[in-house]
Amino acid sequence: MAESLGRRRFLVASAASLGAGLALRDRVRSSPVPTQPFTLGFSLYGMKSLPIEKALKTCADIGYRDVEPALLEGFDTEPTKLSAARRKEVRSLLDSLGLRVPAVMENIRPAVSDDAQQTNLEKIARAAELAHEWAPKGAAAKPVIETVLGGKPEEWKAYREPMLAGLRSWAAAAKKSDVVIAIKAHVAGAMHTPEDTVAVVRELNSPNLRAVYDFSHFERQGMDLEKSVRTLLPETVFIHVKDGRGKPGGKFEFLLPGEGETDYVKYFRILRELNYSGSVTVEVSAQIHQKPGYEPASAARKSYEALSRAYVASAG
Repeated sequence: MAESLGRRRFLVASAASLGAGLALRDRVRSSPVPTQPFTLGFSLYGMKSLPIEKALKTCADIGYRDVEPALLEGFDTEPTKLSAARRKEVRSLLDSLGLRVPAVMENIRPAVSDDAQQTNLEKIARAAELAHEWAPKGAAAKPVIETVLGGKPEEWKAYREPMLAGLRSWAAAAKKSDVVIAIKAHVAGAMHTPEDTVAVVRELNSPNLRAVYDFSHFERQGMDLEKSVRTLLPETVFIHVKDGRGKPGGKFEFLLPGEGETDYVKYFRILRELNYSGSVTVEVSAQIHQKPGYEPASAARKSYEALSRAYVASAG
């Protein structure tokens, strides 16, 4: 009897939670454009175990408007293993679900040899093909090709010039393919600060080479949210979000949005003030999605609940 009563209470509580989540999703989706200038997305980097079709349906059901397919080796959307027929099926499914692709994730590192450089250019060409095929219906802009650059923080001075040479050729390839490559600073990478990222983008001075903003990598270095946003946003075409824990300079771990200390209401108010109109997309770190027992749908739903509440509250 007690077990039955407990089960009934659990089901009632679960139904209430689901109802609240759906109501919040509908509020986010129906918010007028002038007060909701950006959209929420989920990177399929955090759904490696799911076929792309199931991943898209899961994200749409939760309430996301955007998805970022991962083109990395071993993922369902690895370009060399994705048939023409399946690419069209994905395009059709995106349309039917009302999902957009603001970015595709690649892993391109500055080349140390001619062969490596040729491999990079081939990756860019393949990613550009998918960017064109999966571009938001009716949109002039294609999904950006998003990547980190590798290296280590202490290597930045030696890394910078060779990296710039590689990025110039990437920008030329991107121009030829009519796409944009967006580079991301990483707490453990050679390019790891907003200031260095801005300097690189501005020195290259190409509309085909822009930046990704991801505060989690700056927060782990003890940097201020508002200062970093205002520094990097003018060159930013795409935003990743996740949380983290750990002191600057020490051991740290990345977390799902809402599990750390990031003030997303403040964050989103700054984005509104600065008229950011792109995607704010959840990136689940490999530190999380490679753990045994990781559930991608649960992680996506939990992230959406945290961000959508801040999204609605930031309009007030």
